Amino acid sequence: MTPTTQKPNAGDLIEGYSLGHFATNCYIVRAPEGDACWIVDASWGAGALVERANELGLAPERLVLTHAHPDHIAGVPEVKAALPDLPVLIHRDEKDWLNDPQKNLSARLGGDELRVGDADELLEDGQALTLGTSEWIVLHTPGHSPGGVALYCADLGVVIAGDTLFEGSIGRHDFPSSDEQALFASIREKLYALPDDTLVLPGHGGATTIGREKSSNPFVRPL
Repeated sequence: MTPTTQKPNAGDLIEGYSLGHFATNCYIVRAPEGDACWIVDASWGAGALVERANELGLAPERLVLTHAHPDHIAGVPEVKAALPDLPVLIHRDEKDWLNDPQKNLSARLGGDELRVGDADELLEDGQALTLGTSEWIVLHTPGHSPGGVALYCADLGVVIAGDTLFEGSIGRHDFPSSDEQALFASIREKLYALPDDTLVLPGHGGATTIGREKSSNPFVRPL
């Protein structure tokens, strides 16, 4: 392979996989150099993410959860079985949800009640996380759930948005723990504040851009 100094882009470093009953987008995020990576969200069948990381010769450093609804955490035990020392990160407002089927809503679905183990690190709004030489900023985006977060990398021009903002849509806000006005504020004040050409990788559906959603999203328009 010929060495290159070209700046990597999100497509080079992030692979998305649609997993589980709700086609949840889970991601492998690679460092710009070396073999370090993160897994972001773990739906049913998340062992496939570990297998893919092994196939690529990658070494997962963190499992980052954008929030603690069932389709984003059900695969945590499977990932931890393969990688028992892998730290699990979630926003502090949902630290108790991982082992509470009422809070994480798994008790409402009629399937298995999820208790997936404790988090190892608690995320804060504005916190900087490093993956190799890349820096990712934690954006607290409550509304869909109280501890929802997005992960923004300015150098790559990408935000992993969880279930806050979708292509032409927004996250549900009809759950008991949801807050419609908080969701609108999160989108307008945190996500729409990013550069228009920022690539949005959502928790469900296809990718979009901040500019596209600001101009055409029918649910939340900029103020």
